Amino acid sequence: MSGRELIRLSGLPVYQNKMFPTAQAARACERGDMVLVQDDATGLVHNQAFDQALLSYDESYQNEQAHSTAFKAHLDEVMALVGRHFSGGSILEVGCGKGDFLDRMRQQGLEATGIDPAYEGDSPYILRAGFAPGIGVGADAVVMRHTLEHIPDPIGFLDLIRRANDGRGLVYIEVPCLDWILDHHAWFDIFYEHVNYFRLADFHRLFGRVLASGRLFGGQYLYAVADLASLRAPAELAPAEAVSLPPGFFAGIDRCVAMASRPGRKVVWGAAAKGVMFAHHVLGRGMALDFAIDINPAKQSGHLAGTGLEVLSPEAGLARLSAGDQVFVMNSNYLGEIVRAGGDSLQYIALDTP
Repeated sequence: MSGRELIRLSGLPVYQNKMFPTAQAARACERGDMVLVQDDATGLVHNQAFDQALLSYDESYQNEQAHSTAFKAHLDEVMALVGRHFSGGSILEVGCGKGDFLDRMRQQGLEATGIDPAYEGDSPYILRAGFAPGIGVGADAVVMRHTLEHIPDPIGFLDLIRRANDGRGLVYIEVPCLDWILDHHAWFDIFYEHVNYFRLADFHRLFGRVLASGRLFGGQYLYAVADLASLRAPAELAPAEAVSLPPGFFAGIDRCVAMASRPGRKVVWGAAAKGVMFAHHVLGRGMALDFAIDINPAKQSGHLAGTGLEVLSPEAGLARLSAGDQVFVMNSNYLGEIVRAGGDSLQYIALDTP
């Protein structure tokens, strides 16, 4: 496939949510290259240099966000959408992670099952595997939350699900929003695990029948509810509007380094994808960070891929900070709860806010 190049980066840590037991192991993690292009044939944006063989999702992959009250509110909004469109039938969640949203669906009386190779528990409703032909699971509806951006051939994967489901049913898709990333110069949201970057218009081109679509989580995510039977083949897609990288897209890296020139500790709040990429880029500019903080117990005492930063609980991290220390907040959706936890003596810098 050929495409128009948008971004080229090299030596990125390939994992954003996989935790490492030691700083040495984290710094020695696999690395890969990014050649982000808009494909000439499909109009979709993807990493042309992506190598699936570099990634392996297992129990050390920790992407659960439901410990945050802000994210729980987001899940409530998604639950309302799923309940509105999918009530009364069976649901398969592809890429269900640790099963939190699946549990929510079942608590609401929905007949939901899940599948994910990184699942850790023993629920009879979740199959610990990747979705593949002949897996033997079908449903009236399919839920895919933050899964499709990880799939090297998203149209082919959707077609696989359509065929495995006998060409029937609806699908709920939720992914990060490329337009938000570009509008907010969110350089920290471009990372290796995400091979694809979608715009809302892409799903209206991919499907002939979209029942609902929109943006969620302060515009950072987009969603579509579509009819699987209406999935179009790549050759049938309408032309896509060209994607343009805004001037100065990566200028925020140098601004963060300049802000960090003052004395005091400098920490990352948010030990997920944004935190990993923030730490990677600023370290490359010579900015030393002290540690990372995350509310997820499964990440605490682990280390971030690439930089090896130790991850502490909010309590342990805040105990090490003094008045005036800098806290780089990876997502302003969580800023309110972070400030409530840390108090007003610290300097909070939200990456996605000017």
